[in-house]
Amino acid sequence: MPLASTRRTGLVDQVISQLRAQIDSGEWGVGDRIPTESELSEQLEVGRNTVREAVRALAHAGLLEIRQGAGTFVRASSELGGALRRRLERSRLRENLEVRRALEVESARLAALRHSEEDMANIDRAMGLREEAWRARDMGAFVEADFAFHRAVVNATHNSLLIDLYDDIAQAVYASIAHTAYGQDPEATDRPSAATDGVDHSKLTEAIRDADASKAVREATCYIDELLSLAEDD
Repeated sequence: MPLASTRRTGLVDQVISQLRAQIDSGEWGVGDRIPTESELSEQLEVGRNTVREAVRALAHAGLLEIRQGAGTFVRASSELGGALRRRLERSRLRENLEVRRALEVESARLAALRHSEEDMANIDRAMGLREEAWRARDMGAFVEADFAFHRAVVNATHNSLLIDLYDDIAQAVYASIAHTAYGQDPEATDRPSAATDGVDHSKLTEAIRDADASKAVREATCYIDELLSLAEDD
């Protein structure tokens, strides 16, 4: 909707509201690249300086991230998420894992109780990619697949608030997986080891499939606790 008719006073706030609405509606998801400054200026019928100020304000709030030469990307779905991400950037690996434990153990329990056939298919798909990446000794693909697995379990809870919270700490989750994975020698064993965040998740997968919430909790607790025992509290 054009904003040119809006008085100059508060025009930046109007653009901020418009951009925030795009994020809130899900039209721009976390990780998405938003339209360029010139494209937004044309769409909203306002000056590029106005758009620039609005984007900078949302970047300061933690919702957007300006990457020189690459564009502007959605970093969080809310100001709370942005603040949480900034705080997580200052946290230690052990702290990240403890937060993961709180969310992923409950996610495992709820996923066992609420998963759909589609959820189970997504979990199985991520498991397959995870094993394939490990066999290929492709640690980059392994990290991606392992993260996809954990996210698929969280999505299977069908708890929108829990899913949003997990999305807000996704960067820290990914970083903790990558930190432990790249510190290992993939030739050392035929299967992912605990130190790669690769505790055999097949038992957790089957617990979810069997709707065994108690077993799912045990399995999720086990893999996080193993990682905590290996983490350096620096």
